[in-house]
Amino acid sequence: MKVCPNCQTQLDDNVAFCPTCGMSFTGAPAPQAPVAVVDPTDHTAEYDAKDISDNKVIAMMPYLLDFIGVIIALLAINNSPFVSFHVKQAMKIMVCSYISVILVIIPFLGWAVMGIVFAIAFVLRIIGFIYVCKGKAKEIPIVSSLGFLK
Repeated sequence: MKVCPNCQTQLDDNVAFCPTCGMSFTGAPAPQAPVAVVDPTDHTAEYDAKDISDNKVIAMMPYLLDFIGVIIALLAINNSPFVSFHVKQAMKIMVCSYISVILVIIPFLGWAVMGIVFAIAFVLRIIGFIYVCKGKAKEIPIVSSLGFLK
């Protein structure tokens, strides 16, 4: 019998690791349990799978039809938290796009920046649409850090 120098547990002579504290007797590190990686922007687990499958089409509307799509989704929401999540994400994109219209008053530079913002907003809408198609409630990358509509 040998004794673990770390926790003083009596062990058989042929053990490589202490079952109590995990200390290695062979010089190799103790086996580690796999660490689960959690994405803080993915809220899919918070929603019911039936809600997601029943309301995918409605959740697509804000990304496809802009302001009209938001109105359609809000009218047809059926108390769906999944649709509500995607309406808020689409609204963030929409507000950023509409605020960029103010840049039109700056000749040339403002026009270029507004065009870039609209192109980015278009890509973000596609990302949101793909998330809905996959049944994910994941925050849109650039607008997720914006503090409004949480």
